[in-house]
Amino acid sequence: MKRIPWSLIIGGSITAILVISAILSQFWTPLDPTQINIMNRLKSPGEGGILGADHFGRDELSMIMAGAWVSLGIAFSAITIGGLTGTLLGVTVACKRGKFEALVMRIIDVLFAFPPVLSAILLAAILGSGPTTTIIAIALFMIPVFTRITRGAALQIWARDYIQAACMAGKTNKQITIEHVIPNISSQIIVQVAIQTGLGILTEAGLSFLGLGIAPPTPSWGRMLADSQTYLSLAPHLVFVPGFAICMAVLGLNLLGDGLRDLTDPKRKQ
Repeated sequence: MKRIPWSLIIGGSITAILVISAILSQFWTPLDPTQINIMNRLKSPGEGGILGADHFGRDELSMIMAGAWVSLGIAFSAITIGGLTGTLLGVTVACKRGKFEALVMRIIDVLFAFPPVLSAILLAAILGSGPTTTIIAIALFMIPVFTRITRGAALQIWARDYIQAACMAGKTNKQITIEHVIPNISSQIIVQVAIQTGLGILTEAGLSFLGLGIAPPTPSWGRMLADSQTYLSLAPHLVFVPGFAICMAVLGLNLLGDGLRDLTDPKRKQ
């Protein structure tokens, strides 16, 4: 029996705290995260709430909890769109080789050349900044990632002897893909979902920091960092709190992905 990797335990615990905080924020926060209270302006942790207050006197803990919901919502939405599209493309080109595969992979290479920040700037000029632009930009970056990973894993499955036996039994490529290929690469896809969700959160924070993400007054970790630059010397906790939240979220999801990879790796020692 395989031992549960420590990375899976630690990453799963951090991710669970993140998800619980995000869900809880939809029902309860210590204070209204959008409520302005000038009397608490720039107060330090303990003096103006557990994690202090920002330049408008808003409670930092409440904003972090509400920001977790925004970050996870955008990251999961982008992963759903980009992950499903990339996975479908990957398994399709793996079973339909030749010119179709070459054409799709060249398009994927072109998409891969545009980082999400550059895509968001281009989309913002066309659609305007906001959550929809952020989701589309991150999803466009996720499509080539999932396509490449899925295609590579699927090609390994197609080379197996039992796939050849299925072909000789008269099964179509579609049947083989659904019955044999997808089930055997599902663990690798799940690992990538965890890792790419972390990258999605980091990208959303970066876009919000640049003013291309969530618009005020909706709390956003990236915009909290951007707003804190002016008050770095007066209230350093304004930088530390959202920065720590972003770091822990990305770290937890990456550890979760690494742990899942170790747990599902057939070459891992028993």
